[in-house]
Amino acid sequence: MFKFMLSEAARLANAIVLGKDRISDEEYILREIRHFQLSQKRKEMLDGERYYCGKHDILTRKREVIGEGGKLQEVDNLPNNRIVDNQYKKMVDQKNNYLLGQPFLIQTDNEPYSKILRKVFNKKFHRLLKSVGEDSLNCGIGWLFIHYDERGELCFKRLRPFEVIPGWKDAEHTILEYAVRVYEVIVCDKKQEKTVQKVEVYDDKGINYFEMSNSGSLKPAEPYFQNYFTITDESGKEIGYNWTKIPLIPFKYNSKEIPLIKMVKTLQDGLNIIESNFQNAMEEDTRNTILVLVNYDGQNLGEFRRNLAQYGAVKVKTVDGSGGDLKSLQVEVNSENYKAILEIFKKAIIENAMGYDAKDDRLNGSPNEMNVQSMYSDIDLDANGMETEFQSAFEELLWFINCHLANIGMGDFENEEVDIIFNRDMLISESSIIDNINKSQDLSLETRLAQHPWVDDVEKEIERINKEKAEATEQYNGAFDFNKVKKSDTEEEV
Repeated sequence: MFKFMLSEAARLANAIVLGKDRISDEEYILREIRHFQLSQKRKEMLDGERYYCGKHDILTRKREVIGEGGKLQEVDNLPNNRIVDNQYKKMVDQKNNYLLGQPFLIQTDNEPYSKILRKVFNKKFHRLLKSVGEDSLNCGIGWLFIHYDERGELCFKRLRPFEVIPGWKDAEHTILEYAVRVYEVIVCDKKQEKTVQKVEVYDDKGINYFEMSNSGSLKPAEPYFQNYFTITDESGKEIGYNWTKIPLIPFKYNSKEIPLIKMVKTLQDGLNIIESNFQNAMEEDTRNTILVLVNYDGQNLGEFRRNLAQYGAVKVKTVDGSGGDLKSLQVEVNSENYKAILEIFKKAIIENAMGYDAKDDRLNGSPNEMNVQSMYSDIDLDANGMETEFQSAFEELLWFINCHLANIGMGDFENEEVDIIFNRDMLISESSIIDNINKSQDLSLETRLAQHPWVDDVEKEIERINKEKAEATEQYNGAFDFNKVKKSDTEEEV
């Protein structure tokens, strides 16, 4: 029995369901794994990942016609185009880059603390944060695992959302009681590759490791149990320690953890179908004309189609005094209808995904600031909610970083106020913003620089300004002393 302890409420609820006084921890974990893997929530996560990579449902589409008895049957002699117009990926990238495309700013009154955080939140972390943001959009939630590497340095690892089963203490999903990670690895056994399903259980006591057996039960894996980190004492002995919180940070797209794919999947499928159907209609050139045969000199329609395709001609005959004939009914494919429907679908995807249209009519000519703000209103509102969730995640993340800094003797920064400011990648009128900043002289220099479109690092910019002021003062003082010396020399000569 491993050291994972369920809350009494969870045990009581599961005991009622299973009709037992008590269930084992392994049974509970297996039940949670089965429930999650078959859940609609995980299916939506996989759909989001799959659609982002361009693997849409249209790729498995079959061409069907009405057969005998009015039932649909698959045919393979008709065009069956499977076009993927991936507007969903465009929306994910657009929203992710809008909020996380630019490096975020760190504001704190403690200068040494600010320098430490800038080293922690470096470019590598920014790339990782963008990947987690992509997870949160595709799956509704992204996960960041905090751990130490083999050199003893604090590291951050991205966990795939569809592999993590969180156990929340509260209905608002803000406090983790435990988490289970289920993932597959490929191992070589006697020159043969096989897939092994690994299970990791995280709680406040450490990590337990398991493998899923062929019978569907959990068996301990090596190592069976680990603390979150170890410290070597003076005698060289390693002592295991744990955080007082589970080092898994959830980055949510919204408070309900609803993935973006749920908003637009049917619209994306409809767009793919319309474009595929249009190309099918264009390729069915011999079927754009309905042929009416009178006294056809042949056995069946298959032979007629073959002769028509091969020789470009067909034989007809006279039967009982009635002459043969071949008439045609032309079927027009109106491309304007397809164009109108495609435009409706694309606009609906943008509106339901709360994105923006870069080809919006409001950008024609010389758009003013109000037009630009109107175009960005939907994505800005959605980014506000996502930013709120990410700010909360950063609070949890800073708690672990502060504990790490205290443990290695770099200082106690627990009570320091830190603001994480996301630089949104918005089409703006830089001249008007700079003009407004210059007019806001009652605000501090740091506040004005934080809003300046040309400034990425406020602290470095302040350092440059102070350096330039010091150099200018030094030059002025030098010039003043030089004039004074010249004057005294002149007086002595007189």
